[in-house]
Amino acid sequence: QVQLVESGGGLVQAGGSLRLSCVASMRSGVVNRWTMAWFRQAQGKEREFVATMSWNGQNVDYTDSVKGRFTITRGDDKNTVYLQMVSLKPEDTAVYYCAAVWRPYNSVSKAISDYDNWGQGTLVTVSS
Repeated sequence: QVQLVESGGGLVQAGGSLRLSCVASMRSGVVNRWTMAWFRQAQGKEREFVATMSWNGQNVDYTDSVKGRFTITRGDDKNTVYLQMVSLKPEDTAVYYCAAVWRPYNSVSKAISDYDNWGQGTLVTVSS
């Protein structure tokens, strides 16, 4: 349905900033109605929700621990999703995954089980 490729991860000092990108490649003829999200998984932890955005960008949601620090946005063509991260903390260290699910309505989702398309992940390491 859609292929997702994340990039932008790396090593950053606590308090620093990083921007992750997710490029979505869709088959010709597929209507762009993708709810998008970022999840992360730290070593030894379960994958957790970070941020989500509806296909038209009108609805967003974040997990409490990143509110005010992370911002999810989409490019004008809706094919690229970004996660701008500022004031990074060591506890933000994780592999970050982009996810997508097709929806006929403008919705967001925080549930892992709702998503059927996943990227390979990009590692973010925040040093103390």
